[in-house]
Amino acid sequence: MRYAFLGGALLFALLGMSAKDHTTVNPAQFPPTYVPSGQEIYQQFCAACHGADAKGNGPAVSRLKTAPPDLTTLARRHMGKFPYDYVATVLRFGTGASAHGSSDMPTWGPIFQIIDKENEQAVQQRIKNISAYLASLQEDSGGVIGPTPISAPGR
Repeated sequence: MRYAFLGGALLFALLGMSAKDHTTVNPAQFPPTYVPSGQEIYQQFCAACHGADAKGNGPAVSRLKTAPPDLTTLARRHMGKFPYDYVATVLRFGTGASAHGSSDMPTWGPIFQIIDKENEQAVQQRIKNISAYLASLQEDSGGVIGPTPISAPGR
């Protein structure tokens, strides 16, 4: 049941994006290599479960077997440093049962591959943008969010 819900939600989201691309977005509006900001990607793909404030209180929580974690405490849970590699790995390959508590979270890597028409650089940029956005939301880390990856945008 849980997989049917997640699969249906992902299919609905992809079809909705496809329909949106054909009816409301002017392709000339964005360059072919356009990748949305981390905040935009987060709101579109993550906020339903993790909440608009990234604290794990999104509107879909009641339908999940395991509540999503508070993403504003990632740095605190990783010795005061934001875990860029961990976040990138979870986004790209999923969590597995032991890392996230359940397999409720979709694996976004393949979905981003489809959205970005197999453009690996765009997929990597999406993941960097989300990671940078999440790093900016960190609480209680004493101001330390760890080293920013060399290839992170804007650094």
